[in-house]
Amino acid sequence: MSSTISKGRIRSTLRNFLDNEAAGGLVLMAMAALAIIVANSPLAEPYFHALHIYIGPLSLQHWINDALMAVFFLVVGLEIKREMLDGQLSTWSRRILPGAAAAGGMLFPALFYVAFNWNDPTALRGWAVPTATDIAFALGVISLLGSRVPASLKIFLAALAIIDDLGAVIVIAVFYTADLNILALAGAAAVLAVLFALNRMKVMALWPYLALGVVLWILVFASGVHATLAGVLLALTIPLKPTPGTPEASHDESPLHKLEHLLHKPVAFIVVPIFGFANAGVSLSGVSMALFSEPLTMGVAVGLLAGKLVGVMGTVAVLVKLGVAHLPAKATWGQMAGTAFLCGIGFTMSLFIGLLAFDDPAVQDHVKIGILLGSVVAGILGAMLLIIFGRRAA
Repeated sequence: MSSTISKGRIRSTLRNFLDNEAAGGLVLMAMAALAIIVANSPLAEPYFHALHIYIGPLSLQHWINDALMAVFFLVVGLEIKREMLDGQLSTWSRRILPGAAAAGGMLFPALFYVAFNWNDPTALRGWAVPTATDIAFALGVISLLGSRVPASLKIFLAALAIIDDLGAVIVIAVFYTADLNILALAGAAAVLAVLFALNRMKVMALWPYLALGVVLWILVFASGVHATLAGVLLALTIPLKPTPGTPEASHDESPLHKLEHLLHKPVAFIVVPIFGFANAGVSLSGVSMALFSEPLTMGVAVGLLAGKLVGVMGTVAVLVKLGVAHLPAKATWGQMAGTAFLCGIGFTMSLFIGLLAFDDPAVQDHVKIGILLGSVVAGILGAMLLIIFGRRAA
């Protein structure tokens, strides 16, 4: 009986996760489109001016990208920890297919980008831009297709995107860290040690973790490591086990689940859409066909479109051919190809990495156009394949 309830909770949690990400993806799409419209309207000047208004020590755009997005990274960290310890990625047999596909889906887009920009040292800083998959956008598209797509394929995509997020966090920490302030870094390490100590002492109240999390963010910001990584570090310290001594305690009542439940909808419907609106706006007034042939723009677009397809689909094909893994239940190769295309929707994390890689607004605009081009085409092709092969399988 308890096993049945536990499985029901896992399915319910996963379904809520997919539903939230799907609806959040639709809101994000709308806000991104609105940002592009505003950036090419009479409201463009106040739009861009507002983003550069300083509120205290930071501009509005920096508050969004450094502080508000730390909450997004906190939720990403909570999802990664939950899935690794108590969810769809809790065993190696479950991790191997989405994990290997995520790795291939990061490697090949980077190689495609480098192939376009190998002779430009400045442009090479953006090699990681096309490596990311936007989980909200991708699940938003796949969920719109309903029963045409087997549930196992949606779970595969969610798991792949979560692992992809982990890879993106590591890339940001290793490759996009500025000059380090050792004193602030040591302070951040001390606060992190206290947070882990609270975990080990089985402190289940959330407020000490959140209060110290604010201090951790300030120290990480001052250290030169990107401040959003404080969110992931904080997530790793939040206890997953239920409150001890409670007979009816379940993982659903653990501090991690409570915090994830508290933050998931605000992040999906407020934080990420605000980030999308603040960063997707790009003026198309000076855009010409020549821009689409520039190595940087093409490297991003082709990396997302072809790199993700080759990396994800190729890795899955090799693992299945070797007998190491099997296709997700009831999924066809055509549907897997469509899903691989959807992995080329790189919007949120790709924009974030692009802003870290380049300081020049003109270069950032080229990156944004490459991201938009690659993501839109990848989303359309992925949806078309899933519709075509979904009908054939029906």
